[in-house]
Amino acid sequence: MKLRHGITLCSLPTTQAGAASDDTPNVDVVLIGGGTMSATLGTLLQSLQPDWSIHLFERLDRAAEESSNVWNNAGTGHSAFAEMNYTSPQSDGSVDIQRAIGITEQFEVSRQYWASQVRDGVLSEPRSFINTVPHLSFVWGKDRVSFLNARFEAMHRNPLYAGMEYAEDPAKIAEWIPLVMSGRDGSDPVAATRMPIGTEVNYGEITRQMMDSLAKRDNFELSLNTQVRDLKRNADGSWKVTVANTSDGGNERSVNARFVFIGAGGAALPLLQKSGIPEAKQYGGFPVGGQFLYTTNQEVVAKHDAKVYGLAPAGSPPMSVPHIDKRILDGTPAIMFGPFATFSSKFLKNGSWTDLMRSITASNLWPMTKVGLDNLDLVRYLISQLRMSEEDQFEELKGYYPEAKRADWKLWTAGQRVQTIKDVEGKGGTLQFGTELVSGAEGTIAALLGASPGASTAPSIMLRLIEEVFPEQVKSEAWQTRLRELVPSYGQPLASNPTLLSEVRAMSRELLELDEPDLGQAAIDAPSPRQH
Repeated sequence: MKLRHGITLCSLPTTQAGAASDDTPNVDVVLIGGGTMSATLGTLLQSLQPDWSIHLFERLDRAAEESSNVWNNAGTGHSAFAEMNYTSPQSDGSVDIQRAIGITEQFEVSRQYWASQVRDGVLSEPRSFINTVPHLSFVWGKDRVSFLNARFEAMHRNPLYAGMEYAEDPAKIAEWIPLVMSGRDGSDPVAATRMPIGTEVNYGEITRQMMDSLAKRDNFELSLNTQVRDLKRNADGSWKVTVANTSDGGNERSVNARFVFIGAGGAALPLLQKSGIPEAKQYGGFPVGGQFLYTTNQEVVAKHDAKVYGLAPAGSPPMSVPHIDKRILDGTPAIMFGPFATFSSKFLKNGSWTDLMRSITASNLWPMTKVGLDNLDLVRYLISQLRMSEEDQFEELKGYYPEAKRADWKLWTAGQRVQTIKDVEGKGGTLQFGTELVSGAEGTIAALLGASPGASTAPSIMLRLIEEVFPEQVKSEAWQTRLRELVPSYGQPLASNPTLLSEVRAMSRELLELDEPDLGQAAIDAPSPRQH
């Protein structure tokens, strides 16, 4: 591998890379964006097809500096243990947990994949990137307590959530989260659920270690300070990717690729639009930023060993669920509270003020307008967030930490996310919650749009991508064997297979050095999954 702060492209024989008719160098795969998604896909493809050449372009001078950076995301291993926005109340008082089940199973895939990368020497020192931090849901008020109780009743009988605890007794909850309970006047009923096998994840560290491993391979090349300017389809179906070196005056170069993945966070939408594929026309995006209050006062940090999620305000986007979290910020224990929504027309924290305007096209203008008209609660929520002063933000924190002292807390502006808007036939413009994988009909280009749960489920998303764009290879015996080495549960549901769930959790717990209880027997003893 050659590390370049400009562009020096490797050339492969036409039979291997499918060259176009000019003298542009050829590679098998181009990855755009140096974050968790591209690193995961690159590592996965190198495991499955080590003879493929891969070139990754990152516009900043380091990988993992945008959304994957530990300071720019919540660090939660999103497993749906605590995130109540993944479970929906029903008219009969029950709670639908199907979306939560899907996310939990995806995070179990992540654990398995990261564990296999530790075993294979790609990742090392697991506690540098993943640590056990219990996940709790916490509510106050009669109606919210009723909802959390119904949610618990729907979840704890499922093997995925065996071991989850529920409490309404303030004394018991105080044992779990003393910082949150200390100083409450006891006038409101409270309730909490606790899952002891939650995790805190440093996605930036995972990305950097994967990149370092890829760097050891001769057929991988990383170009930093390199921005993708254009994507054009060649006559033979490959893609001509034009890039510019941002550190030497913008000199342009091009490379032909048989397959292109756009994993550029908020910048993925404009790049997808540049490709001109019909599938891109139905998408728009609206940027939403976030701020967190944080403290590294170790006397305060020592009181809180949990990630505690509350209920989101009406109309808020899914990444805006309030939570107060134990964090490990590149080795430094901390607590973060937020997020508070911000607005910027940038699609990336280090993006351009013109990003939003340049993404508006004739095909997505009306869907984007319709979303604004149909989601007035969201509009009101964003306006209310933008009007908050730092004093208002601190008062929000005190709802989760009543004894907080202003001098202990600082404000941090985290990364930008782009809320995906899709023109759905028969519905018009609709907000797409979660992540959206968009691929061209020919299977030669794909992009990832959206936000939470994002990096937590990167291995599952990338597995789905290769199934879509490399279907013949995925069916091969060689790929199938390797996929099951990387993810032992590959292709099998875990909610209905508690024995397998117990086995893969034990495997990942050992290899990732997680300090968590063994819930295997509890999962096996759980009743058959059913909706409550």
